[in-house]
Amino acid sequence: MKTNDFQAAMEAFLKNNPDLPEGEEINEQPADTDNHRGFRMDVVLEKKGRAGKQATIICGFQGSDDDLLDLASTLKRKLATGGSARGGEILIQGDRRKEVVDILKSLGYKARII
Repeated sequence: MKTNDFQAAMEAFLKNNPDLPEGEEINEQPADTDNHRGFRMDVVLEKKGRAGKQATIICGFQGSDDDLLDLASTLKRKLATGGSARGGEILIQGDRRKEVVDILKSLGYKARII
C-alpha cells in the first residue's frame, strides 16, 4: 500500500463519517507508540562465511536503529555473549536460537525459529 493510498482512504473516511466533530483530529499513530510488537522476527542459525563458527541471526526487526541497538544490547547482556547489530539484523555469537526466542517472547515480541 502506497502512502498516497492511505492518505486517500483517510480523506474518504473523514468525508463519509458524519459522527466525527469538526476540528477533531484523528491520531494516525497507534495509541501505544512503543508497541513494536506487532511484527514477527525470525531467528536463524548461520554457519557460512564465519570460519566454521555458528551465529544466531535475528531478522525482521522493524524500528529505529537506536531501538535495534537497545534490543541487541539487552540480548547480549541476558545471554552473556558477544554480537552486533546493523542493517536491521542482530547477530548473536553461537547457536543460541532457543534462548533468543525465549527472551524475545518474554519482552513481548513475536519470534520463531526458522
